[in-house]
Amino acid sequence: MKKYLSILVLFLASFSATAQPATVNAAKKLYEENKPADAKRLLTPIADDSKEYPAAQFLLGRITFDEKKYEDAADFFEQAVDANDKVAEYHYWHGAAMGSEAQVSGMIRKGILAPKIKTAFEKTVALDPKHMPAMEGLVQYYLQAPSIVGGDKAKALEMANKMKAVDKVRGHMQVANVYMAEKKTDLAEKEYLELIKHDPNKWDYQVALGNFYLGTKQVQRAVDFYEAKLKKNPGDMPATYQLGKVAAVAGVQLDRGEACLKAYLKTQPAKDAPQPANAYHRLGMIYEKKNNKAEAKKCYETALKLDPAIAGVKELLAKLQ
Repeated sequence: MKKYLSILVLFLASFSATAQPATVNAAKKLYEENKPADAKRLLTPIADDSKEYPAAQFLLGRITFDEKKYEDAADFFEQAVDANDKVAEYHYWHGAAMGSEAQVSGMIRKGILAPKIKTAFEKTVALDPKHMPAMEGLVQYYLQAPSIVGGDKAKALEMANKMKAVDKVRGHMQVANVYMAEKKTDLAEKEYLELIKHDPNKWDYQVALGNFYLGTKQVQRAVDFYEAKLKKNPGDMPATYQLGKVAAVAGVQLDRGEACLKAYLKTQPAKDAPQPANAYHRLGMIYEKKNNKAEAKKCYETALKLDPAIAGVKELLAKLQ
């Protein structure tokens, strides 16, 4: 009888091991359904000698990352990497978790984490040469890190150019970022103009070029760019909003900017476009620059009513009180 019981135990253990994929898949489904606690309950018991252990640790890392517990998440991702170092996503998320941890850490901890972040992203790209998030991470790392821990603007440019072979748009954006960091604004402008050529009507590209002109104090060029778009198509609402934003930020052509923002507020913007709260924010700035504090106050209050989390408006309103 004992012999049969032993065989049964071995059989059940074997069945449990082969059933693990179903367990991890079930946990992944729960995670995707926004049920992280239920997913954790399935994943936690999976032993480190199970074939599914790396995938379980990875998913536990994703859950913990979402909870903003970055150090704990990095530990889970590290376990996944140690158990299977051939999966690019494991390395990438390990680097991403350490990067998020570094942002809220002191200088000593940042110094410890920095080379590990770089290594994680480099291993990701070695395993998957088309992994865009890791490539972007490396561009930013090479740009921002001190040379003593691997910062290198030449490497940043090299990686950004490699990105163009995978995704031209994201590549142009990163090359522009590198040139901006090097204060080579003429070369950065060429990259932004290439984005416009790629898709002249793409909202994000228009914003990127306009913000570039604003950031480099080329206000008139920003105005000219959006006015040219409106001349071609007076109903171009993205350009209408951006022209109003330029007026609000730079303090130029205030009447024109006011008219643009009022026109924009008569439309229903797409989900990925600036919302009415944003337009009221910029309109308030224009009224403030016109020394019409009463109207500015009304606009700021409306913006906050529509979006209580909108950045910067509470501070602007407080200054008017």
